[in-house]
Amino acid sequence: MKKKIAFVTDSTVYLTEELRQHPDVYVVPIIVISEGNEYEDGIDLTSSELYEMIRNQKEVPKTSQPSVGKFVETYEKLKEEYEGAIAIHVSSQLSGTLASSTSGRTQAEFNVEVIDSNSLSFAITEMLEQGIGLANQGRSIEEITQQLKVQASQSKNYILLGKLEQLYKGGRMSGAQFLLGNLLQIKPILSINPGGELDLFERVRSEKRALNMLVDLLKRSADNAMVKKVGIMHGNVEEKAAELKDKINAMLPNVEVIIGEINTSLAVHGGEGTIALFWQEDDKEFSL
Repeated sequence: MKKKIAFVTDSTVYLTEELRQHPDVYVVPIIVISEGNEYEDGIDLTSSELYEMIRNQKEVPKTSQPSVGKFVETYEKLKEEYEGAIAIHVSSQLSGTLASSTSGRTQAEFNVEVIDSNSLSFAITEMLEQGIGLANQGRSIEEITQQLKVQASQSKNYILLGKLEQLYKGGRMSGAQFLLGNLLQIKPILSINPGGELDLFERVRSEKRALNMLVDLLKRSADNAMVKKVGIMHGNVEEKAAELKDKINAMLPNVEVIIGEINTSLAVHGGEGTIALFWQEDDKEFSL
């Protein structure tokens, strides 16, 4: 007898140990390209190896979505074991992964609901956890999909970039901007808007002020809506993430705080030292 629902995502997700070990969760890796070589994110390339590349190479590595063929292969395999699947992917405004997944579903002729998270990383983590909880309740693929699409519209995320050098080497910043930004200790905070696009939210003088701003944004959000959990994702700066967790715990003791590493595909763009905050802003609790 086939199992009911598989959950598919891509490697921009932050995988908790529970999700990593879950028998119904499948991750299709993003491709990282460096000096003509291709690596499958999280399989052929660790975050420490990536940071070493970034430090020592003139050009910043690039990322590419998984091929349609990779999704066809995944869905063909799942078709033998499951009645259907729910695929939750990085924002379609940031990557072509969702399009590859959709084409793979069509070619494999498998019942897959493909959902645009309008975000990445810990936002996808929370959607997966929510989906699995609803599946355990016996909800249908259609019911779960409807709920998760609402959840996607309620994600808040702010990314404090680690190093301006990353933007400069990647061609996203001129030499003059880079020099001035370093002199003034400018720290850009980015946010993914409700349409899934990455925007510059604020330029802040000094990292301390930027981190305080992130905490204030979370506090304001928690004052106006229900926030049960926040994810602090970091680029090889766990000590800094732990300090931020302490600040949040002191201000919002009832909010669960999870610390994790940003995946290699996000590290390519954000750089070492990046800190990102993700949380779900609910008007009311989901009925799990």
